[in-house]
Amino acid sequence: MTNLRLSIYSAEHMYLRQILIQRRLELGLSQRALADRLNVIHSFVGKVETGDRRLDIFEFVEYCKGLEWDAPDVLGTIIERRKLRCNGL
Repeated sequence: MTNLRLSIYSAEHMYLRQILIQRRLELGLSQRALADRLNVIHSFVGKVETGDRRLDIFEFVEYCKGLEWDAPDVLGTIIERRKLRCNGL
């Protein structure tokens, strides 16, 4: 069994942060603008993007909505990437 609680420095967490940042930038949003969409303080977005703050599943769903993404699609992408990595592809 693998470690259930992955480090914020794991490849999976770094990839998640990378795609969240990329999507925010694609939408032309600043961290502050995304925070306004999420109705949170702007430092929340900054902490998520730097890995200082993890998202629970409910926060993840709302974060995806703020980025105009479907959370199940994002999870599917992450799962497929992890399978490829685990299979050495």
